[in-house]
Amino acid sequence: MERRLINRRNLLKLMGIGSLTLAIAPEAIGAEVDISISPDGPEAALSRLMAGNERFVKQKTLHPHQSLERVRRIAPAQKPFATILSCADSRVVSEIIFDQGLGDLFDIRIAGNVVTPEVVGSVEYASANLSTPLVLVLGHKRCGVITAAVEGGNSIGEISKLVADVQPAIEVAKLQPGNLIDNAIAANVQYQKEKLRLASKTLQELIYANKLKLVGGIYDLDTGAVSLLS
Repeated sequence: MERRLINRRNLLKLMGIGSLTLAIAPEAIGAEVDISISPDGPEAALSRLMAGNERFVKQKTLHPHQSLERVRRIAPAQKPFATILSCADSRVVSEIIFDQGLGDLFDIRIAGNVVTPEVVGSVEYASANLSTPLVLVLGHKRCGVITAAVEGGNSIGEISKLVADVQPAIEVAKLQPGNLIDNAIAANVQYQKEKLRLASKTLQELIYANKLKLVGGIYDLDTGAVSLLS
């Protein structure tokens, strides 16, 4: 199984978007800032998400949609533009690393970013009921669950179930050259992404109709950058 990380800047160039280098006055932080790139759709949502991460990495964040006015505006209903299935890790906070705000992202967090029936149902709700056009399965460097699965040993309590959930990805990573843990983290993202797709006829139909895009990525704890997996 080959793995190739897509550079964020190249991704945006391929989509004809380019880098966003917007400036904002300090007093405007948290204000209602329109950062939409183009009409709703999977590719536009992905571009908007990655542009936000680029702002975060370059320290040009807008901190959009964090005002009390935003709270009141979205109180009656939500319409997030992306679903993020990420690891339950205090260092990986989607709204921060993608420079988004209230109501922008539908967050699902579980250790090891593993797919369970509850996760499938949550993604289906966002995709079918809220018409969210993008799902990103996001792993991160030095993931504790992956490390535990690679190193073996006894896991306490229910952690053993999480370790078992990522084990198929570990077996794939063992066949690849390079760092086993890094390979396993990427393999687990791909495995969970495919597991999610196969588990839901609803998601399959939305993907087939080009109403939903399912992608995987890795968050670098050292740089703050998100790289997409091919």
